[in-house]
Amino acid sequence: MPQTPPFSAMFDSSGYNRNLYQSAEDSCGGLYYHDNNLLSGSLEALIQHLVPNVDYYPDRTYIFTFLLSSRLFMHPYELMAKVCHLCVEHQRLSDPDSDKNQMRKIAPKILQLLTEWTETFPYDFRDERMMRNLKDLAHRIASGEETYRKNVQQMMQCLIRKLAALSQYEEVLAKISSTSTDRLTVLKTKPQSIQRDIITVCNDPYTLAQQLTHIELERLNYIGPEEFVQAFVQKGPLDNDKSCYGERKKTRNLEAYVEWFNRLSYLVATEICMPVKKKHRARMIEYFIDVARECFNIGNFNSLMAIISGMNMSPVSRLKKTWAKVKTAKFDILEHQMDPSSNFYNYRTALRGAAQRSLTAHSSREKIVIPFFSLLIKDIYFLNEGCANRLPNGHVNFEKFWELAKQVSEFMTWKQVECPFERDRKILQYLITVPVFSEDALYLASYESEGPENHIEKDRWKSLRWVSFFSLLHKSEGNWLYLKKATCVL
Repeated sequence: MPQTPPFSAMFDSSGYNRNLYQSAEDSCGGLYYHDNNLLSGSLEALIQHLVPNVDYYPDRTYIFTFLLSSRLFMHPYELMAKVCHLCVEHQRLSDPDSDKNQMRKIAPKILQLLTEWTETFPYDFRDERMMRNLKDLAHRIASGEETYRKNVQQMMQCLIRKLAALSQYEEVLAKISSTSTDRLTVLKTKPQSIQRDIITVCNDPYTLAQQLTHIELERLNYIGPEEFVQAFVQKGPLDNDKSCYGERKKTRNLEAYVEWFNRLSYLVATEICMPVKKKHRARMIEYFIDVARECFNIGNFNSLMAIISGMNMSPVSRLKKTWAKVKTAKFDILEHQMDPSSNFYNYRTALRGAAQRSLTAHSSREKIVIPFFSLLIKDIYFLNEGCANRLPNGHVNFEKFWELAKQVSEFMTWKQVECPFERDRKILQYLITVPVFSEDALYLASYESEGPENHIEKDRWKSLRWVSFFSLLHKSEGNWLYLKKATCVL
């Protein structure tokens, strides 16, 4: 079996493999090259270019780029059906009298193409039609020799394991989402001694940064590369499909990761606003500054930005008396690193440094690169919006998709890094499941900590207190009715 190279080897600094087509002969029309680089082609010609034959196997760079971008033009199951048809038609796999020598040459190549597809885009195969076509073609290959049967079996087992792990992960996310509700504002009235905060769970900011990195890498790992493309698919044929593929949310893991960023920001703000005493709030701010600093050192830019966002939320930033007790020099440096001016120039410079460190890493820790995810999505979005998918002659604009694939493949390399830090279940459980304040609850807690300073704040505080009062009254009334009903039953 041909070996699958790592993602980092797929693209050179120019965006794609410059030598990709120098030795390949294109027997079908409809492909346009410049300096041996494929720039555009008809969709049918690009599909044919994906299918191997006795003398040709597509470069992995092309396979990844086309499988990633083709879903903008057709369903993955439609592409799989065409690939299967071409394999059968061109190689006569359905003919029992076909030349066995030719079979031996082509079968491993077709199997390798299927293996690359199932390894890199396994979520495509949640569609029953995809799985049916895969099994049909795999069966034709496996009917040849014992070696092929073993390789097919190995490929299918690996795919099933990945899909089972994804289903389990999604079940866990759904369970967490259903049990994690807003922390009641009544917590503010409880004695400080019975309130549990992040520092009582983990008093070491460096350890917390490591546990945050665990969560980041785990959630990154479940994001499929196709989700970046499917996030930008507008209304079209895919939306009208009522199949199992169409009904499934195609970007659920990407969205879950964005939701994690928002949760972490609100968790930071909650932990800061919740303490009654000013010195405890100041201590909490300094604690999170140290956590954010360690996240930067690790290369965990997503958690770093979430923490900074949490500390910059209005209910936190308005606590002037609390901030007056904080040594903010380290925080100022971190804010400078993540400054959005000049299109996040400072952050992008730091990210390039972390990426370079990862390439020459001697330890697992040095390999960690967790980008500021919202900015990565924004970059891909503008790349998608800034260039047309098709050229005026109807050709697919493949030059655009080389660049898209380069950005996504870099992410694929980063997400495959294993976290080197020891897991702490207690800390992870707290980070993932502890309820956090809503925006209104944050403002209410903030005003109770440091009173409103102007008429706008006073009006808002008054409004929030009434909402909070009626909410508690409603819950108390519900409990009273329940108790009355239970008493009647007894």
